[in-house]
Amino acid sequence: MKLTHNRAVWLMVAVTLMWSTAGVVTRHLEHAQKFEVTFWRSFFTMLCLLVILPLLKGREVFSRMRHGGAALWLSGLCWCGMFTFFMVAIMLTTVANVLVTMSLSPLLTALMARVFIGHRIPLRTWLAIVVAGAGIAYMYASQLGQGISLAGTLVALCVPIAGSANWTINQYAQAHGKRIDLMPAVLVGAVLSSLVTLPLAWPFQASAHDLSLLFGLGLGQLAIPCILVVACARVLKAPEVALLGLLEVIFGILLAWVGAGEVLGQDVLAGGTLVIGALVVNEMLGWRNNAVTR
Repeated sequence: MKLTHNRAVWLMVAVTLMWSTAGVVTRHLEHAQKFEVTFWRSFFTMLCLLVILPLLKGREVFSRMRHGGAALWLSGLCWCGMFTFFMVAIMLTTVANVLVTMSLSPLLTALMARVFIGHRIPLRTWLAIVVAGAGIAYMYASQLGQGISLAGTLVALCVPIAGSANWTINQYAQAHGKRIDLMPAVLVGAVLSSLVTLPLAWPFQASAHDLSLLFGLGLGQLAIPCILVVACARVLKAPEVALLGLLEVIFGILLAWVGAGEVLGQDVLAGGTLVIGALVVNEMLGWRNNAVTR
């Protein structure tokens, strides 16, 4: 079935809803701690992808990975960083803190593309970076003033940094005639994340209840949506993906509030409004400018 634009939009909405379940699910774990949580989610993601990828791309997908080159493995390393830092951050701070910090990804990507690839950054994006930076700085300063540890938020900041690096690597590879297959790169990331966190997760303490929830995250919050977002990105324009991706912040905060009783703090609300508002305005202006030039 061909993926039309409207179907891609609704599929992207479903993807963000699946992504947003991580916070509320982890709040219902019984015994698993942060590195064990990270290990099991990545491990179950790896197992699911080992089944899903051959069904989608044929058994030769694994043999092709051996010829993916350095770019594939660097992309996998970035996915590993995103998987690992995200779950550790979720276990250290509130869902809202993590998701608002992660929403910086498109703006950090613009900065990385400017530094490493030489992409020009328009004035509207520079302004958005300044406003979003002010929003994050306000969040951090308010939490320090309240005596709240910033460890979780700082770990969360590593997620958009890894995501931006991943996009930059992909763009650089394409500019040099090498297209990275992102689906196997996700598998590489899950394998690396499992290997990195296994020693830190030992001894295991997760109950059967915990393992069932973490398997659900591995399948429904990572493996399936990561495959689907690659399909959506082939149909939707980059600003559309960025804007629809912001729904994860809204869905995630709502689910954590309704399902786990996490109340949104005033500092996160104010700082998050600046961050998300700056991103929305920047992407909307970019979308409109591209439509005019055509």
